[in-house]
Amino acid sequence: MQNVGRTFLVLLALAVSIPAWADLAGKVVGVADGNTITIQDANKQLHKIRLAGIAAPKRGQPFGFRSKEYLAKWVYDREVFVEGEKIDRDGSMVGNVFVDGHDAGLEQVRAGLAWWDRANAHEQTAEEREVYELAEKEARKGKLRLWRDTDPVPPWEWQRSTRSPKD
Repeated sequence: MQNVGRTFLVLLALAVSIPAWADLAGKVVGVADGNTITIQDANKQLHKIRLAGIAAPKRGQPFGFRSKEYLAKWVYDREVFVEGEKIDRDGSMVGNVFVDGHDAGLEQVRAGLAWWDRANAHEQTAEEREVYELAEKEARKGKLRLWRDTDPVPPWEWQRSTRSPKD
């Protein structure tokens, strides 16, 4: 019986040490693009969330609108659960967004509407890296959506090419 008590105390200590924002639940009230959403939690507080592990086409970029539209069909006006601990330079939480047990970011990659974000793969588990990489390979092989293009331009390159030079 003492082991059960100790186990409970260890689990309680772990739970208390995790930041309050590490996991978040709420209803999706906005979809900005193919990898950014806004959720409203139970306290009516709004949270901007960037989907971890993916890079979706930007607004104005080929497939940018389709990527946003597809994500919205998955998550808009639905209850989601977000797992993540990172805050990006814009103040958005970066995390895996789950709806009905499905990883919305992974679904974007599977549908051919986002790239697997290799640059930040070190932030994923080994299993996540494997699954995301396979999903992108399968989407490429099947020439799904953005992969129909002979040379799709990733969003980080597209942004660089559309910026105006500084005077």
